[in-house]
Amino acid sequence: MAVLNVIDRDGNEAVIESDTGYSIMDVLQANGQDVAAICGGVASCATCHVYVSPEVMATLPPLEGDEQVLVEESEYYKEGQSRLSCQIQFTEALDGIQVILAPED
Repeated sequence: MAVLNVIDRDGNEAVIESDTGYSIMDVLQANGQDVAAICGGVASCATCHVYVSPEVMATLPPLEGDEQVLVEESEYYKEGQSRLSCQIQFTEALDGIQVILAPED
């Protein structure tokens, strides 16, 4: 089990305790967060767009391919912070991570 801290689009904070080994998108959806994830987690939409801190970004695999294109084309892209939550595996190493749900495009 690990903790995922979430700030939703209204600024409300939630602390989610979850098993690891799932994408952050899956954890968010399983815990009632407003993440559409229309493509089901295959990085072909940006409806699971989140922001993470630059410190956390430095520990994640780099943006590439479809994920990079999708977040960079988002109206709400933040360089060095934007990721698709479907592309981030929730692991013990990310225990305590905070994600902020990006506004809907």
